[in-house]
Amino acid sequence: MRTRELGALKVPAIGYGAMVLSPGMYGEVDEAQAERALRAALDAGAVHVDTSDAYGPGGHNERLVGRVIKERRDEVVLATKFGLAIPEGEAGRSFPVGYAYGELRVNAEPRLVRGYAERSLRNLGADVIDLYYAHYPDPDVPIEETVGAMAELVRDGLVRHVGLSNVTAAQLRAAHAVHPVAAVQNEWSMWRPVDADLLAAARELGVGIVAWSPLGSGFLTGAVQELGKGDFRHNAPRFQAGNLAANNDRYAPIRALAARLGITPAQLALAWLLHQDEHVVAIPGSRTPAHIEENTAAADLTLHPDTLARVDEALSAFEVSGGTLL
Repeated sequence: MRTRELGALKVPAIGYGAMVLSPGMYGEVDEAQAERALRAALDAGAVHVDTSDAYGPGGHNERLVGRVIKERRDEVVLATKFGLAIPEGEAGRSFPVGYAYGELRVNAEPRLVRGYAERSLRNLGADVIDLYYAHYPDPDVPIEETVGAMAELVRDGLVRHVGLSNVTAAQLRAAHAVHPVAAVQNEWSMWRPVDADLLAAARELGVGIVAWSPLGSGFLTGAVQELGKGDFRHNAPRFQAGNLAANNDRYAPIRALAARLGITPAQLALAWLLHQDEHVVAIPGSRTPAHIEENTAAADLTLHPDTLARVDEALSAFEVSGGTLL
């Protein structure tokens, strides 16, 4: 697969978001199915594997990833995050999100950062984390202080590259002044534009962008008509029944364009995203090996400027129902 650079870190253009493999995210999933999916991703070249200590109970996702990559660790770019799975007895601060439950609880105090990393290393069965993110900025802690503690992990060999997730342009600049930031992970897709100031700051500083939810939590596959029991998207306004139906209607021109090109809507969405900047990579997640192969094949697609213009025209008329977030 084609590779791209996140700062000094080289990764495939399309990696794998492992959140989908934990129960309670997109409905139930058994361990055998989850392990097959992750192996399929590695076999397809999506060896940039992204997880978090907050995906699934008790570090479930990290432990699953660790089991699967154990024999293939040298070929994997291992990324994980911290700050949401707060240790017992520690306070959490509110970070507003656009889901029905309204907020996440964050603690990224510097004194806790090493403990987070050591716990993740145990879960992953690894000696080092290739790319370590602060999952969300802590409203009560300057980002410079959190990144200062992350820099100590790099110095001590526990982490190779520092990342930030869900930050502003100002936070990125402040953090990068303390220690080089390899990548910023933010939501970016056809129905969720990246913040223009953040993108400009990343380009200026030489920081890569890792696009989470590049398929709009599955919506941009064109196949989501209803949600199953236990699917976290029930909490997302864009997926509530009336909004989902309206959004599917408005997405029809994109589906039609993909059909004319002889590719799937998911492939068009991913290829379009990769054309937005040479230092953006995508981390779609799927539990189905065939869909994983479909997604990774998008890395090799080249879209004609006329096609990109038609996509942009269709998107300019695509008013999303259900708010500015999921």
